[in-house]
Amino acid sequence: MVDIFDEVSDDLRTERAIVLVRRYGSLLIIAAIAVLIGVGAQQGWTWYQTRQSQQAATAYIGITDKIAAQGANPTTTQAVADAKSLTNFAATAPAGYRNIAKLRAAGLLANAGNVTGAETLWDQIATDDAADPLLRGLANLLWAQHALGTSPNDQVADRLQPLTAPENPYHGLAQETQALLYLNEGKIDSAKALLSQLAADPTAPDGVRNRADGLLAKLNG
Repeated sequence: MVDIFDEVSDDLRTERAIVLVRRYGSLLIIAAIAVLIGVGAQQGWTWYQTRQSQQAATAYIGITDKIAAQGANPTTTQAVADAKSLTNFAATAPAGYRNIAKLRAAGLLANAGNVTGAETLWDQIATDDAADPLLRGLANLLWAQHALGTSPNDQVADRLQPLTAPENPYHGLAQETQALLYLNEGKIDSAKALLSQLAADPTAPDGVRNRADGLLAKLNG
């Protein structure tokens, strides 16, 4: 009797399945096609991104190799032309290479004396939501270092404030710039206190600690 009931139960399940297929078969086919399209689109997008990244890497290396071949001390004309090549590349490059290229271009412009042009690029990186947070932080730091003494002190302080936190990877350099900002504002005691803190900070770069010691010696001299 158990076998008969099992067979009847199986037959009923089969009949229900046939009814469901007849009723919803077209929907199931559409759903299956949609899944396949989604998987294919994802794979295609991954392939496209990889290809774009590889092309960007090749183009970026080509530009920077050409710049390196010109030597460590390019003329102002060369530096400006190289910066233009990098910004032209950045205009269509993926986010990572775009901002690295802009950082390199800004450095060339700053060294060539075009600080305004460099600050424009640092601003673009700092406000780019697609940029890596480390690159955005570096752009803010570089902007603040070069704007010190020329831009309003409160603007420089605003850029530096989040970078001076102990957990920030740029905190040593940011605090050094903050100490210089204090000196620019005439806050000598605040500058000394921050420089003393920097000189004793084992997590700060060696160069920062050494410069903090030297500046303290001059201030206390």
